[in-house]
This record gives sequence, structure tokens and C-alpha cells, in this order.
Amino acid sequence: MRALVVEDEPHIAEALTFLLEREGFQVTVIADGEAARGALSGCDLLVLDVMLPGRSGFEVAAEALALDAPPKVCVLTAKGQARDRERMVGLGVHAFVTKPFSNRALMATVRSLCRP
Repeated sequence: MRALVVEDEPHIAEALTFLLEREGFQVTVIADGEAARGALSGCDLLVLDVMLPGRSGFEVAAEALALDAPPKVCVLTAKGQARDRERMVGLGVHAFVTKPFSNRALMATVRSLCRP
């Protein structure tokens, strides 16, 4: 399974990479919403921050979910307002996790999203 992590905070991206690789994912990390555009196709899981340079997580999520074979999308953000959550759910996002997050809870979410 391929995971794309779009996260501009290096320490969070590194932690996510470690956790996802330990679950058997091949992980690609991109720190910019605009740069994510070319990497969305073919990933099984998208772990996505909302506040990104280049393009917002809302834009990246909408593009990913419009693909012919969209990935499961887990939004990871410090912005936990109900309005943001409603907007992401409206786009079709599969999970919304607020920072700071528990590694255990995040990985339980990932496992539930990626079950065959």
C-alpha cells in the first residue's frame, strides 16, 4: 500500500513516516500543497494537513477525491473547528484527526480506513 503524507512540519512528517512504514506502507512525503498535485494518483492513503504552503488541504483533498481511483483521505490538522470538519466531510474525506494526536488513535484510524 502506498501512502502520501502532505505535511509541512518536518517533525510531524517524520513521525508519520515512521508510523506508516511500520504498518507496511511505502511512504512519500511532500511539504507543499502545490507539489502534492503530481503525486496524488496511485496512492492508497492520503494523510493531509489543512494549512499548507502552495495550496490548502481543502484543495488537495478535493482533487484527490475527484480521481478515478481516489485514496482514503485522513485529514490531520490543528484547526479543529466544526466548520472545517464539516467542509472536509462535505468533500468526502474519510477521517478527520485533530493535532495534537495520539499515535495509537491515528494508526487505529488508518487501519480502519485501509482494511480490505
